[in-house]
Amino acid sequence: MKLTRRMMAATLGMALATGLALPAAAQDARADLSKASVIEQIKENGVIKIGLSVFVPWSMRDKKGDLIGFELDVGRKLAADMGVDAEFIPTAWDGIIPALVSGKFDVIISGMSVTPERNLTVNFSDPYAYSGLTIMANTAMTKGMALEDYNKKEVTFAARRGATPATVIQQLFPEATLLLFDEDGAATQEVLNGNAHATMMSEPSPSDAARQYPETISVPFDQTFLATGEGFAYRKGDPDATNFFNNWIAVNWKNGWLKERNDYWFKGNAWADQVDQ
Repeated sequence: MKLTRRMMAATLGMALATGLALPAAAQDARADLSKASVIEQIKENGVIKIGLSVFVPWSMRDKKGDLIGFELDVGRKLAADMGVDAEFIPTAWDGIIPALVSGKFDVIISGMSVTPERNLTVNFSDPYAYSGLTIMANTAMTKGMALEDYNKKEVTFAARRGATPATVIQQLFPEATLLLFDEDGAATQEVLNGNAHATMMSEPSPSDAARQYPETISVPFDQTFLATGEGFAYRKGDPDATNFFNNWIAVNWKNGWLKERNDYWFKGNAWADQVDQ
């Protein structure tokens, strides 16, 4: 009888110990997750470091050399809602994902299209913007050309190295020659100078160029390619960041702020006098 009581007491003690250990383990696991969360790191540091690449009208330099654009508005509001400062780190597009992975900044907010290929290396939030690609062509060089005529080896495209348009051009027009540059502006200049037949860019850049250079540039097709969404990119294995970024984006879609800022930068040109044309 005494032995049975001792065994029962020992069993009860083990159960109590296990019961106490589980909450402690859960607390430790939660602490580890919080420690790994970029959101917690941002709160602790008091600043969110945002990687971006300069291209109109997502992000660009005004006449004073300061960064302005849709991404800057998004990044500053995101920082304000988190109660931290925003630090923007301009980075060449072809190196922006490696820079994120290496910890140079906390998140990419730079009009980056969500693609399965990129998703192998980084995580994405839900889309905070939607834009498609259109063809911007040298009018004289492409006069009378149908869409299928662009897929010929004698046709030259220009695009920004590492950007989505370069990938789409290679997929849709594999026979064409593709020239790669570090900036969208250089690709546009090649089309203007007659060194390339066309490029592909997100609106409103093609339509803006056609209005600015009506004798040289045109948007020959009323067709949008790859109208997917653009998301925040951040390091993998961070469910806390996914939860926060997605909630922030959802709220700012619902309250109209993202749409209002998107319409300002992409559907109008009230900001045009702030930058050199």
